[in-house]
Amino acid sequence: MSQANSDVVIDRGKSSWSDLWTKEDYWAIWIGVFILAVTLGCIWSNKSGLETKYNEYAAIIKAEKEKPIKTIEFFEATAKQKGLKGSSLDTVKSFIDTMKTPARWSDNPMDSLILSKAAADKANEAVKPKVDAAAAAEKDALAAARVAQDAAAAASYADAALNAEAEKAIGEWQKAKKATADAKKKIKKPFNRIPGLIILGLVLGGLVTLGAAVMGYNPLKFFLGFLGVYVLCVLANIFGNQLTGRKYGLNAEVWSIILGLLIANTIRTPKWLEYSAQTEYYIKTGLVLLGAEVLFHKIMAIGIPGIFVAWVVTPIVLVVTYLYGQHVLKIPSKTLNITVSADMSVCGTSAAIATAAACRAKKEELTLSIGLSMVFTAIMMIAMPAMIKALGLPGVLGGAWIGGTVDSTGAVAAAGAFLGNTAMQVAATVKMIQNVLIGVTAFFVALYWTTKVDVAEGEKVGLMEIWHRFPKFVIGFLGVSVFFSLLASNLGSFGAVIVDNGVLGVSKAGRGWFFALAFTSIGLTTDFRALAKYFKGGKPLFLYVAGQSFNIALTLLMAWIMFYKVFPEITAKI
Repeated sequence: MSQANSDVVIDRGKSSWSDLWTKEDYWAIWIGVFILAVTLGCIWSNKSGLETKYNEYAAIIKAEKEKPIKTIEFFEATAKQKGLKGSSLDTVKSFIDTMKTPARWSDNPMDSLILSKAAADKANEAVKPKVDAAAAAEKDALAAARVAQDAAAAASYADAALNAEAEKAIGEWQKAKKATADAKKKIKKPFNRIPGLIILGLVLGGLVTLGAAVMGYNPLKFFLGFLGVYVLCVLANIFGNQLTGRKYGLNAEVWSIILGLLIANTIRTPKWLEYSAQTEYYIKTGLVLLGAEVLFHKIMAIGIPGIFVAWVVTPIVLVVTYLYGQHVLKIPSKTLNITVSADMSVCGTSAAIATAAACRAKKEELTLSIGLSMVFTAIMMIAMPAMIKALGLPGVLGGAWIGGTVDSTGAVAAAGAFLGNTAMQVAATVKMIQNVLIGVTAFFVALYWTTKVDVAEGEKVGLMEIWHRFPKFVIGFLGVSVFFSLLASNLGSFGAVIVDNGVLGVSKAGRGWFFALAFTSIGLTTDFRALAKYFKGGKPLFLYVAGQSFNIALTLLMAWIMFYKVFPEITAKI
């Protein structure tokens, strides 16, 4: 595990079996896999009951599909089938509730931690009448739909006019049902996040301290230091969920770094806190959890056009940006050059960590890269949707453009949501496809650095040296992705209950916390004075701006060609 002010990666000693329990890359895998395995075990133990209900609804849907119209029973069974979620099981739901971040707030920060029943009732005074009215309208619409459907059924669905009336009435009921659901979303429920946050801190602290102890750290010292880092993460989440600030990109990730930087560059980070500010340990664990979100069936949801946007544009931008930095800007540090290039072209901080590990970039270089990424991500998540609306681009094209250019996965979803549900889904899927390249990029950077950069002229490099350089946590990321993709595929449509709407609920929440811990650690271990020399001449900034500009232009062109010229039939189905 790297110490503060040391390089990002593991030592250059020979690999051995002991690495499996003495290196942070492997502990990142063990912790991530443990969290996912416990979650999957809880869901799998209830698989038979969930599957029985799923099949019951499937039988109703199949029977109702044989009728000339989509009946009330069809829509009810479909809704109940979609409502079956592994994440709704009591045990898994308790995991997710415990991992919830502080809530969003406007005026009082305490509103993010506690909402009393009295306060919730007061807030709902204006909303409840609207919910009641919507529910009454839905009830009336359902009654009317039932009358119309019964009339069509009495004629054995042979009367086209009665069928049309029934379809119209059922459609009105569906609209009324959606209106009720939308109204209910505004209802506030009492909550107290403090107990969950305490339990989460102790559990996460126990897991990472176990690994740290086996790797040679003082367990008590590490655990206490971790709790300090965790408290800063909680504060960052409180600040990051302030509605006005969040609107302008000041989210929890940004605040995590800001709080750490303020401490490190004013009062200085205390040694006991710095001891547990282990950026790579936390973010590598988060990346293993991220693997559960990169699923093959989701990648294929938008098919070949999305693959072209993510897998053709990205390596081109990466290589061109790196060459531009070396031959035009003449950036002295090749490791800084490739880390910034990967951060900007692939998928932000995740790719930066993997690439920095593969080329042995310095901690300050990684910090600089991530800092640039966060600043421009905050700008782009606001500017890109505004630009897309101003240009009048369709949702699919806008979503693909955002997914291929905005760095952070969370920022991609937020930016896509500004343009509507279709744009958000396309943006998130393109980014997911791009995330696959984290491992690919790390492998080729390790290969290039081992055989071309960190090698004396005439020296031959063996396969073991390439294996030693390759960041092992990437194996965990890819392994988790393959496992859950195959699991979901083998379970067919029922796989969504177990994986998409089950395990992913915990993996996303856990990944978010580990990333926040990493960003806080970055801030706590970053001294602006040590960072200043890398900004000399502003070359890293010029590199990022030039590379991102090229990325924006090429991604838009490729998305337009693939989605609207080469595969318009796929686009029409999205």
